[in-house]
Amino acid sequence: MPVFLQSMISGILIGGVYALIGIGLTIIFGVMRVINFAHGDLLMIGMYMTYFLFTLLHIDPFVSIVVTIPLMFLFGAFLQKVFINRVLGALPQNQILLTIGMGLVMSNAVMLAFTSDYKILSTTYSSASFNILGISISSPLLISFAITIAITLALYWFLYKTDTGQAIRATAQDRDAAQLMGINVKRMSIIAFGLGASLAGTAGALISPTYYIFPQVGSVFTLKAFVITVLGGMGSIVGATLGGVIIGVAESVGGVYLGSGWKDVIVFILFLLVLLFKPSGLLGTSKD
Repeated sequence: MPVFLQSMISGILIGGVYALIGIGLTIIFGVMRVINFAHGDLLMIGMYMTYFLFTLLHIDPFVSIVVTIPLMFLFGAFLQKVFINRVLGALPQNQILLTIGMGLVMSNAVMLAFTSDYKILSTTYSSASFNILGISISSPLLISFAITIAITLALYWFLYKTDTGQAIRATAQDRDAAQLMGINVKRMSIIAFGLGASLAGTAGALISPTYYIFPQVGSVFTLKAFVITVLGGMGSIVGATLGGVIIGVAESVGGVYLGSGWKDVIVFILFLLVLLFKPSGLLGTSKD
């Protein structure tokens, strides 16, 4: 039982960070109906940004999100305005090809600039942990989870209590109706992509102390983001949060009882089961 509880707690903690990745992707899809295959590469950019802030300026990875969030928001807004905005009315396959191309450009540009060598962000607390009732809890994962909760609550407040947030939700529900009501949907799209990029970059910053950093790491998290988003329901922020925690727990428990090599297999089995039996996701609704 202690082993099961240990794996459950670890899964929930890492699942909170996964949820940030899924929320970012679902905001982008919800507002623009664009499937962003470059989402994991935005996370990778956040990881490298955090690494160099730490090694060059000695800024703690968890403190660095104060810098990472606005910079990644501006980067995401730039990508949307210059590239994504041009294909909003195009065929879905054109949108997919564009985002795949953007991801390849980002990962290869980073590889050219910093080589493909793995980088490790080592802090004094990277492997620190403490015990509660015989259960070991990772300090960096707990800090990441606490920051994730704070950011998620702030995001919910923004989306539900501010005029801009309500305009984003209205655009996600019905883009044409929102435009008829006087909402600047192009501006909402820029803000949505900026938010998605900043959430991905923040997730990258939070996992940097416990994960290898390399240019192709984005592809791993792009797949996770899609599994999380489809599991929770495309366009559902609450669903993405739930999906992230479920995936984190499934990985952690599966890794303990079946071996680390089975972690990804379990995740994709869950993915296939959801597609087979509830294609709209756990909290999603079937709509065009």
